[in-house]
Amino acid sequence: MSLKWYAVYTKPRWEKKVHTLLLQKGIESYCPLNKVRRKWSDRIKTVEEPLFKSYVFVKINDEDRTAVRMTNGVVNFVYWNGKPAIIKDKEIQTIKRFLDEYETVEVVKMEITEGDRVQVMAGPMMDKEGKVLEVKNKTAKVCIDSLGYMLIAYIDKSKLITVQKTNHR
Repeated sequence: MSLKWYAVYTKPRWEKKVHTLLLQKGIESYCPLNKVRRKWSDRIKTVEEPLFKSYVFVKINDEDRTAVRMTNGVVNFVYWNGKPAIIKDKEIQTIKRFLDEYETVEVVKMEITEGDRVQVMAGPMMDKEGKVLEVKNKTAKVCIDSLGYMLIAYIDKSKLITVQKTNHR
């Protein structure tokens, strides 16, 4: 069975503890740490804090899932479409490389807004591009025009990535 990366949701402020406990169990774990300058009244110090609040990544096979879930501080796996979300090896490598090269990295959740060009990342319309017509809660109404017809699909926002921002003022 091949090893895959998964995201694990932890209790608040338990990321480093969970990482250490997983390593003690012999489980490959990765807790991305961000170097941040903190100012106290008498000095400035660089501290390492988790890049993703309440998340740790583990590289395991299916048999190790219970051992991970039973680790103190672990709430559960992060789920995607009813299954534990698999994180691509390439994405973990990108995070590691980015943190090696930069200090004070900021994590910003992507917002999809009306007028954006987007690419569908999953589902029957995968790899198609379109324009966001409307955004409601977790879905976006996307016009996919590549076929010479206007297909309008309601797509889960998490399955879209922004291709190009447009000014719609």
